Amino acid sequence: MNYDAQLDTALNALHDEGRYRVFTDICRERGAFPHAVWTRPDGTKQDITVWCGNDYLGMGQNPVVINAMERVLRVAGAGSGGTRNISGTTIFHKELERELADLHQKETALIFTSAYIANEATLSVLPKLFPDLVIFSDEFNHASMIEGVRHGRCEKHIWRHNDLDHLRELLESVDPDRPKLIAFESIYSMDGDFGPIEAVCDLADEFNALTYIDEVHAVGMYGPRGGGVAERDGLMDRIDIINGTLAKAYGVMGGYIATSAKMADAVRSYAPGFIFTTSLPPAVAAGAAASVRYLKEHQELRDAQQNAAKILKMRLKAMGLPVMDNSSHIVPVLVADPVKCKSLSDRLLEDFGIYVQPINFPTVPRGTERLRFTPSPVHDPKMMDHLVRALDSLWQHCELNRTELSA
Repeated sequence: MNYDAQLDTALNALHDEGRYRVFTDICRERGAFPHAVWTRPDGTKQDITVWCGNDYLGMGQNPVVINAMERVLRVAGAGSGGTRNISGTTIFHKELERELADLHQKETALIFTSAYIANEATLSVLPKLFPDLVIFSDEFNHASMIEGVRHGRCEKHIWRHNDLDHLRELLESVDPDRPKLIAFESIYSMDGDFGPIEAVCDLADEFNALTYIDEVHAVGMYGPRGGGVAERDGLMDRIDIINGTLAKAYGVMGGYIATSAKMADAVRSYAPGFIFTTSLPPAVAAGAAASVRYLKEHQELRDAQQNAAKILKMRLKAMGLPVMDNSSHIVPVLVADPVKCKSLSDRLLEDFGIYVQPINFPTVPRGTERLRFTPSPVHDPKMMDHLVRALDSLWQHCELNRTELSA
């Protein structure tokens, strides 16, 4: 076996398909988000505007968050010093878990180093806690959920995306006495559509199933205190396990589940992904807690972000660009060609100072490649004007189709 040649084959296949991923080296400027500085491959620097970040509300630049992190960094030092079981649980971790439990009106919360780990660790351990468990997973669930279900090695059924009739059919096919869990998301981040939370909860009640929801792209963004779509719709009490992140709307790092005290106790006691992972640095936990607290009381940021997303969708649609319809804060524009998607992204960055990463397979299915824009409260009208003009120009240059404009 020529190992180098085999690696060349694998990497060349990505290049040939137009989906080789290139890291864009940027430095965000404290207090100036969404402005950043891009270091080009030749070492020169260029001012850019970030249009694809998941720091949806700019909380990664909020002085309340930064001050909390700086204060605790000076008090507690850099790292936690261990796993949660061995010297890695501090007062700052416990404070963050209390804030999250309060946010979701659950008995407790359990924090992980990322929402990916939270999903994978929790979903993989549930079959150990509930022998003979059957998991019903939406086909568009995040990779972390898919991996968690796979590693759980239990019987699973994949239901067609948001297809409640198919979910019912699958639930009916399983012995009613077996334990069941329905896993789905509140917002599917690549299309921006919502999961049918209430209807899923109704089916869960009917078939005596547990409910597991990923609110990663919704926490901080929806609901009167930022508890997510389930909070907005008054459904948090009907969800058994809520998964969320601290790395998107909250602008820091980490993930968590919010659930009953007994469920969290069992997960923390049995899940290897929790037991054997060094805990978050105390300063990160403190910054995340400050961000969660702040967004419980600042609905104006959520309103401003939703308004910015609506305006951008409207303007792009008015130019005939194929915006993928949804009612969330995410603005995906369909390109449907991996090479042209990468080319658009490159030209936007190099010629216009606009950074938006191409979204290609395997993140989305082949033939649905897209640019995914995430306007925030700090993207001002001039920035949006610049983006719209640039897209209009490049769409024509790349000879991409436009949708029919209504009269």
